[in-house]
Amino acid sequence: MQARTLNDCLNADETMARLAAHAGRLLKLQRIIETAVPTALAQSCRVANYKLGVVIIHADNGAVATKLRQIAPSLSDELRTRGSEVTEIRIKVQPLAGIPPPSIGTTVATISAEAKQGLTSLSSQLPEGSPLKEALLRLISKSKSSD
Repeated sequence: MQARTLNDCLNADETMARLAAHAGRLLKLQRIIETAVPTALAQSCRVANYKLGVVIIHADNGAVATKLRQIAPSLSDELRTRGSEVTEIRIKVQPLAGIPPPSIGTTVATISAEAKQGLTSLSSQLPEGSPLKEALLRLISKSKSSD
């Protein structure tokens, strides 16, 4: 008995063959988009579906979606130039599951020892209870020295 290839298995059943063909179209569209947009943008979007000339692209966030909407006409032209029958591109915000959005306020400021000393000196000259003094003291305590 000879082993069958994955392609043979997929094409043996009509439903699986249609599914494999659809997945191939989506992959082709994804590759075209990856070459047609800047790398940072390509890494933040995915072709989600294609049906009756409509390409649906999922963007990781609103900023990526906005940029994709701005370049959608030229992207549509590029897809048609490369042989895809595209009449419309729809962009939806759909973050990748399992990847949390970036946290706000978790970065640690790195400042030089000289700058840290200057901030400490400035804070010591401010009156007690001053919002600026409190903010400087928080910054100094949360920052690490680059020296």
